[in-house]
Amino acid sequence: MNDFEAFIAAAARPMDILAGFNRQAVVDAGMKSTLAADGEKAREVYFGPTKFSRKQAHAVRIARETGKSLDQILFIEQQVRSLGTEKEKWTIRLALLSVRGNYETLKRRAKDIVPEPDTPAPESAVRFGKERKGKRTFSATGDARDIAALEYALRQKLDTTRPEGPQMYEAFHDLLHKDGAVADAVPRPLVNIPLADYIKILGGQGDDTILGLSDGTTMTGAEYLTHHHSKDLEVALFHPQAGPVNLYNTKRFANKKQRDLARATLTTCPVPDCRHAADNCEVHHIEPWARGGPTNMNNLSVLCRYHNRTNDDDPDRHNRGRIQVRDGTPTWVSPRGTPVPNTTHQYGAMHLLFGK
Repeated sequence: MNDFEAFIAAAARPMDILAGFNRQAVVDAGMKSTLAADGEKAREVYFGPTKFSRKQAHAVRIARETGKSLDQILFIEQQVRSLGTEKEKWTIRLALLSVRGNYETLKRRAKDIVPEPDTPAPESAVRFGKERKGKRTFSATGDARDIAALEYALRQKLDTTRPEGPQMYEAFHDLLHKDGAVADAVPRPLVNIPLADYIKILGGQGDDTILGLSDGTTMTGAEYLTHHHSKDLEVALFHPQAGPVNLYNTKRFANKKQRDLARATLTTCPVPDCRHAADNCEVHHIEPWARGGPTNMNNLSVLCRYHNRTNDDDPDRHNRGRIQVRDGTPTWVSPRGTPVPNTTHQYGAMHLLFGK
């Protein structure tokens, strides 16, 4: 008998394997940690102390009689793990152990044997993912009838010779933009353009220039010139050390001016890896208003709703990290004092203009 044949012969006796299972030996052999943990739990179930000793002995006997493999045993334990009482677990465990057949047969029969967990309905919510190669993903959970109505609307004109998914997105796009449904609700994003790049764009050489927008997306200079250039030019002034200084346009509402400058300074929330665009963020007082922090540009930053509430406003508390201004740029600083930039969308004005 060669090594492989010996391995298969041993695998055919899962109860013997579990009886002598040694978690540390599995770890030392370089096997995956989940096998070590799951195997140890299974050993305790079938060979550990329990007040259900009769059911335990019966389970070992059935497992041997039905020729259960180790994979099947671990699958059964995974199925019963979320059940309520130990008595209920033993009842379902014995029923699954009694199923004869291979792994796929056991999986199929388990759907009828294992009761559905009594979990609360998921919360209605919409979630948005990060941009990847010009695309983003979102998911929505809501009332079954609302989602069914949306699916029905998207399926009305499907061509059976083409894949459904892309067609339903086309219908979804048309639904969003019907009668300006989304366009009217979306704020105009602020575009950050270094002067040298702007001159190139106006000269018709913007094909290779990538611009960052405060809504967390990007566009080429050519796209900007074609679709977004207007007579109302907004100009933001930035100092290489102090950061945003002022914003000049025809509207002189201080609150709007400060929000626009904050969005231009950073096009996303400054916390590392946070993908929330500045347009969807709140304006945060770095030195809290309650502690006398002024509403001046050198004390303001955009922060997403979550990080605005978890930021360590108290300078003496160092649990979650906090926002500080470093070289004119609001930057997340770790509890140990290490500044860490958010590199998700590096199109903020300070980075574009001064490399910060």
